[in-house]
Amino acid sequence: MDAEVSKSPKRTNISFVISSLLIAFIVVVAGLNSFASVQYGHVGLYKTFGKLNDEILGPGIHLKMPFVQTVIQVNTQVTKAETDTSASSKDLQPVSTHVAVNYSVNKEAAFNLMNNIGGSFDTVIISPAIQEIVKEVTARYPAEDLIAKRDVVAGEISDHLTKRLAKYDLIVNDINIVNFKFSDAFNQSIEAKQVAQQQALKAENDLKRIEIEAKQKVAQAQAEAEALKLKKQEITPDLVQLKQIEVQEKALEKWDGRLPTVTGGATPFIDLDSLGNK
Repeated sequence: MDAEVSKSPKRTNISFVISSLLIAFIVVVAGLNSFASVQYGHVGLYKTFGKLNDEILGPGIHLKMPFVQTVIQVNTQVTKAETDTSASSKDLQPVSTHVAVNYSVNKEAAFNLMNNIGGSFDTVIISPAIQEIVKEVTARYPAEDLIAKRDVVAGEISDHLTKRLAKYDLIVNDINIVNFKFSDAFNQSIEAKQVAQQQALKAENDLKRIEIEAKQKVAQAQAEAEALKLKKQEITPDLVQLKQIEVQEKALEKWDGRLPTVTGGATPFIDLDSLGNK
Protein backbone atom coordinates (compact mmCIF):
# COMPACT_ATOMS: atom_id res chain seq x y z
CA MET A 1 0.00 0.00 0.00
CA ASP A 2 2.81 2.39 0.91
CA ALA A 3 4.67 1.43 -2.30
CA GLU A 4 1.72 2.36 -4.47
CA VAL A 5 1.37 5.69 -2.70
CA SER A 6 5.06 6.43 -3.24
CA LYS A 7 4.82 5.77 -7.00
CA SER A 8 1.92 8.15 -7.56
CA PRO A 9 3.89 11.40 -7.08
CA LYS A 10 6.55 10.18 -9.52
CA ARG A 11 3.95 9.42 -12.16
CA THR A 12 2.38 12.80 -11.53
CA ASN A 13 5.73 14.53 -11.99
CA ILE A 14 6.43 12.70 -15.23
CA SER A 15 3.02 13.55 -16.60
CA PHE A 16 3.52 17.18 -15.66
CA VAL A 17 6.91 17.31 -17.40
CA ILE A 18 5.54 15.70 -20.53
CA SER A 19 2.58 18.04 -20.60
CA SER A 20 4.83 21.04 -20.08
CA LEU A 21 7.14 19.97 -22.90
CA LEU A 22 4.19 19.38 -25.18
CA ILE A 23 2.72 22.78 -24.37
CA ALA A 24 6.11 24.43 -24.87
CA PHE A 25 6.49 22.67 -28.22
CA ILE A 26 3.05 23.82 -29.31
CA VAL A 27 3.83 27.36 -28.22
CA VAL A 28 7.11 27.37 -30.13
CA VAL A 29 5.51 25.94 -33.26
CA ALA A 30 2.64 28.39 -33.00
CA GLY A 31 5.09 31.23 -32.50
CA LEU A 32 7.07 30.24 -35.54
CA ASN A 33 3.88 30.04 -37.57
CA SER A 34 2.77 33.47 -36.43
CA PHE A 35 5.15 35.21 -38.82
CA ALA A 36 5.55 35.23 -42.59
CA SER A 37 8.07 37.06 -44.79
CA VAL A 38 7.50 38.59 -48.19
CA GLN A 39 10.56 38.67 -50.44
CA TYR A 40 11.88 41.76 -52.20
CA GLY A 41 10.24 42.30 -55.58
CA HIS A 42 7.04 40.58 -54.42
CA VAL A 43 3.79 41.45 -52.70
CA GLY A 44 1.90 39.16 -50.31
CA LEU A 45 -1.74 38.21 -49.83
CA TYR A 46 -3.33 36.61 -46.78
CA LYS A 47 -5.08 33.32 -47.45
CA THR A 48 -7.45 32.24 -44.66
CA PHE A 49 -9.00 28.78 -45.02
CA GLY A 50 -8.57 29.06 -48.79
CA LYS A 51 -10.02 32.56 -49.07
CA LEU A 52 -7.85 35.45 -50.26
CA ASN A 53 -7.76 38.74 -48.41
CA ASP A 54 -7.49 41.90 -50.50
CA GLU A 55 -4.90 43.44 -48.16
CA ILE A 56 -1.60 43.91 -50.05
CA LEU A 57 1.51 43.07 -48.00
CA GLY A 58 4.81 44.71 -48.93
CA PRO A 59 8.24 43.08 -48.64
CA GLY A 60 9.23 42.22 -45.05
CA ILE A 61 7.93 40.22 -42.05
CA HIS A 62 4.20 40.13 -41.25
CA LEU A 63 2.07 38.60 -38.47
CA LYS A 64 -0.47 35.92 -39.31
CA MET A 65 -2.79 33.53 -37.52
CA PRO A 66 -0.88 30.27 -36.98
CA PHE A 67 -2.25 27.17 -38.71
CA VAL A 68 -5.12 29.26 -40.07
CA GLN A 69 -3.56 31.81 -42.38
CA THR A 70 -0.87 31.55 -45.01
CA VAL A 71 0.76 34.29 -47.07
CA ILE A 72 1.09 33.73 -50.82
CA GLN A 73 3.63 35.80 -52.74
CA VAL A 74 3.12 37.42 -56.13
CA ASN A 75 6.17 38.36 -58.19
CA THR A 76 5.96 42.00 -59.33
CA GLN A 77 9.38 42.11 -61.02
CA VAL A 78 9.79 42.22 -64.80
CA THR A 79 9.39 38.69 -66.14
CA LYS A 80 10.01 37.27 -69.60
CA ALA A 81 7.51 35.16 -71.52
CA GLU A 82 8.67 33.52 -74.77
CA THR A 83 6.27 32.05 -77.33
CA ASP A 84 6.59 30.36 -80.73
CA THR A 85 3.80 31.11 -83.19
CA SER A 86 2.98 29.76 -86.65
CA ALA A 87 0.98 32.03 -88.95
CA SER A 88 0.55 33.12 -92.56
CA SER A 89 1.44 36.45 -94.11
CA LYS A 90 -0.88 38.54 -96.29
CA ASP A 91 0.53 36.85 -99.41
CA LEU A 92 -0.07 33.42 -97.78
CA GLN A 93 3.56 32.69 -96.97
CA PRO A 94 3.97 30.44 -93.88
CA VAL A 95 5.77 32.32 -91.09
CA SER A 96 7.15 31.00 -87.81
CA THR A 97 7.68 33.71 -85.22
CA HIS A 98 9.55 33.59 -81.91
CA VAL A 99 8.41 36.43 -79.64
CA ALA A 100 9.79 37.48 -76.24
CA VAL A 101 7.60 39.69 -74.02
CA ASN A 102 8.76 41.40 -70.84
CA TYR A 103 5.84 42.03 -68.50
CA SER A 104 5.12 42.74 -64.83
CA VAL A 105 2.18 42.53 -62.42
CA ASN A 106 0.48 45.69 -61.21
CA LYS A 107 1.12 45.69 -57.44
CA GLU A 108 -2.14 47.37 -56.51
CA ALA A 109 -4.14 44.84 -58.54
CA ALA A 110 -2.40 41.66 -57.41
CA PHE A 111 -5.49 40.54 -55.48
CA ASN A 112 -7.74 40.78 -58.55
CA LEU A 113 -5.23 38.87 -60.67
CA MET A 114 -4.73 36.04 -58.19
CA ASN A 115 -8.40 35.86 -57.17
CA ASN A 116 -9.75 35.78 -60.73
CA ILE A 117 -7.03 33.92 -62.65
CA GLY A 118 -4.56 32.37 -60.21
CA GLY A 119 -0.83 31.86 -60.23
CA SER A 120 -0.75 30.27 -63.72
CA PHE A 121 -1.69 33.51 -65.48
CA ASP A 122 1.38 33.27 -67.71
CA THR A 123 0.09 30.13 -69.43
CA VAL A 124 -3.61 30.95 -69.07
CA ILE A 125 -3.53 34.58 -70.29
CA ILE A 126 -0.17 35.74 -71.65
CA SER A 127 0.86 32.93 -74.00
CA PRO A 128 -2.54 32.60 -75.75
CA ALA A 129 -2.78 36.41 -76.10
CA ILE A 130 0.68 36.59 -77.73
CA GLN A 131 -0.13 33.83 -80.22
CA GLU A 132 -3.49 35.31 -81.20
CA ILE A 133 -2.17 38.87 -81.67
CA VAL A 134 0.96 37.78 -83.58
CA LYS A 135 -1.20 35.79 -86.01
CA GLU A 136 -3.57 38.73 -86.43
CA VAL A 137 -0.81 41.28 -87.11
CA THR A 138 1.25 38.96 -89.33
CA ALA A 139 -1.74 38.41 -91.63
CA ARG A 140 -1.83 42.16 -92.42
CA TYR A 141 1.66 42.31 -93.99
CA PRO A 142 3.25 40.64 -97.03
CA ALA A 143 6.17 38.41 -96.13
CA GLU A 144 8.80 40.85 -97.42
CA ASP A 145 7.33 43.69 -95.34
CA LEU A 146 7.58 41.55 -92.21
CA ILE A 147 11.33 41.62 -92.79
CA ALA A 148 11.69 45.21 -93.98
CA LYS A 149 9.26 46.67 -91.42
CA ARG A 150 10.23 44.56 -88.43
CA ASP A 151 10.09 47.51 -85.99
CA VAL A 152 6.66 48.59 -87.23
CA VAL A 153 5.31 45.05 -86.86
CA ALA A 154 6.77 44.74 -83.34
CA GLY A 155 5.23 48.09 -82.38
CA GLU A 156 1.78 47.04 -83.59
CA ILE A 157 2.00 43.74 -81.71
CA SER A 158 3.08 45.62 -78.58
CA ASP A 159 0.13 48.05 -78.80
CA HIS A 160 -2.45 45.29 -79.17
CA LEU A 161 -0.88 43.13 -76.46
CA THR A 162 -0.69 46.07 -74.04
CA LYS A 163 -4.41 46.72 -74.40
CA ARG A 164 -5.27 43.03 -74.08
CA LEU A 165 -3.22 42.37 -70.92
CA ALA A 166 -4.29 45.62 -69.25
CA LYS A 167 -7.69 43.98 -68.70
CA TYR A 168 -5.94 41.53 -66.36
CA ASP A 169 -3.79 44.13 -64.59
CA LEU A 170 -0.64 42.99 -66.41
CA ILE A 171 1.83 45.58 -67.69
CA VAL A 172 3.73 45.04 -70.98
CA ASN A 173 7.21 46.54 -70.55
CA ASP A 174 8.81 45.49 -73.83
CA ILE A 175 8.37 43.12 -76.77
CA ASN A 176 10.97 41.68 -79.14
CA ILE A 177 10.50 39.67 -82.31
CA VAL A 178 13.46 37.35 -81.86
CA ASN A 179 13.11 35.65 -85.22
CA PHE A 180 10.99 35.41 -88.36
CA LYS A 181 11.40 32.07 -90.14
CA PHE A 182 10.08 31.50 -93.67
CA SER A 183 9.99 28.52 -96.02
CA ASP A 184 13.10 27.52 -97.98
CA ALA A 185 11.39 28.37 -101.29
CA PHE A 186 10.62 31.89 -100.09
CA ASN A 187 14.17 32.39 -98.82
CA GLN A 188 15.54 31.29 -102.22
CA SER A 189 13.21 33.69 -104.05
CA ILE A 190 14.33 36.56 -101.79
CA GLU A 191 17.97 35.72 -102.45
CA ALA A 192 17.38 35.59 -106.23
CA LYS A 193 15.57 38.92 -106.11
CA GLN A 194 18.42 40.53 -104.21
CA VAL A 195 20.93 39.24 -106.77
CA ALA A 196 18.80 40.62 -109.63
CA GLN A 197 18.51 43.99 -107.88
CA GLN A 198 22.28 44.14 -107.40
CA GLN A 199 22.88 43.32 -111.05
CA ALA A 200 20.35 45.94 -112.17
CA LEU A 201 21.97 48.50 -109.91
CA LYS A 202 25.40 47.67 -111.33
CA ALA A 203 24.10 48.02 -114.91
CA GLU A 204 22.48 51.35 -114.04
CA ASN A 205 25.71 52.61 -112.49
CA ASP A 206 27.69 51.47 -115.55
CA LEU A 207 25.26 53.32 -117.82
CA LYS A 208 25.55 56.48 -115.77
CA ARG A 209 29.35 56.21 -115.86
CA ILE A 210 29.34 55.83 -119.66
CA GLU A 211 27.01 58.80 -120.03
CA ILE A 212 29.21 60.93 -117.79
CA GLU A 213 32.35 59.94 -119.70
CA ALA A 214 30.64 60.75 -123.04
CA LYS A 215 29.54 64.13 -121.73
CA GLN A 216 33.08 64.80 -120.55
CA LYS A 217 34.46 63.99 -124.00
CA VAL A 218 31.89 66.24 -125.68
CA ALA A 219 32.70 69.02 -123.30
CA GLN A 220 36.43 68.56 -123.92
CA ALA A 221 35.92 68.60 -127.72
CA GLN A 222 33.75 71.70 -127.47
CA ALA A 223 36.40 73.41 -125.37
CA GLU A 224 39.13 72.55 -127.88
CA ALA A 225 36.99 73.74 -130.79
CA GLU A 226 36.23 76.98 -128.99
CA ALA A 227 39.92 77.51 -128.28
CA LEU A 228 40.82 76.87 -131.93
CA LYS A 229 38.11 79.29 -133.02
CA LEU A 230 39.52 81.97 -130.74
CA LYS A 231 43.00 81.37 -132.08
CA LYS A 232 41.76 81.77 -135.65
CA GLN A 233 40.06 85.01 -134.71
CA GLU A 234 43.35 86.31 -133.31
CA ILE A 235 45.22 85.72 -136.61
CA THR A 236 45.37 88.99 -138.70
CA PRO A 237 47.46 90.05 -141.78
CA ASP A 238 49.70 92.17 -139.57
CA LEU A 239 50.27 89.18 -137.27
CA VAL A 240 51.16 86.98 -140.27
CA GLN A 241 53.64 89.60 -141.56
CA LEU A 242 55.15 89.95 -138.10
CA LYS A 243 55.65 86.18 -137.86
CA GLN A 244 57.32 86.18 -141.29
CA ILE A 245 59.69 88.93 -140.20
CA GLU A 246 60.52 86.99 -137.00
CA VAL A 247 61.32 83.89 -139.03
CA GLN A 248 63.53 85.88 -141.43
CA GLU A 249 65.37 87.55 -138.57
CA LYS A 250 66.15 84.18 -137.03
CA ALA A 251 67.38 82.92 -140.37
CA LEU A 252 69.54 86.04 -140.82
CA GLU A 253 71.12 85.51 -137.42
CA LYS A 254 72.20 82.06 -138.51
CA TRP A 255 73.43 83.24 -141.99
CA ASP A 256 77.22 82.99 -142.50
CA GLY A 257 77.35 85.76 -145.17
CA ARG A 258 77.49 83.51 -148.17
CA LEU A 259 74.69 83.24 -150.64
CA PRO A 260 73.60 79.74 -151.42
CA THR A 261 74.29 78.31 -154.81
CA VAL A 262 70.98 78.10 -156.61
CA THR A 263 70.33 76.33 -159.88
CA GLY A 264 67.22 76.19 -161.93
CA GLY A 265 66.28 79.86 -161.49
CA ALA A 266 65.05 79.53 -157.91
CA THR A 267 64.84 82.69 -155.86
CA PRO A 268 66.82 83.14 -152.66
CA PHE A 269 65.14 81.98 -149.50
CA ILE A 270 65.57 85.46 -147.92
CA ASP A 271 63.63 88.48 -149.09
CA LEU A 272 66.50 91.02 -149.31
CA ASP A 273 64.12 93.84 -150.23
CA SER A 274 62.18 93.37 -147.11
CA LEU A 275 65.36 93.39 -145.05
CA GLY A 276 66.53 96.51 -146.81
CA ASN A 277 63.27 98.29 -146.16
CA LYS A 278 63.44 97.29 -142.53
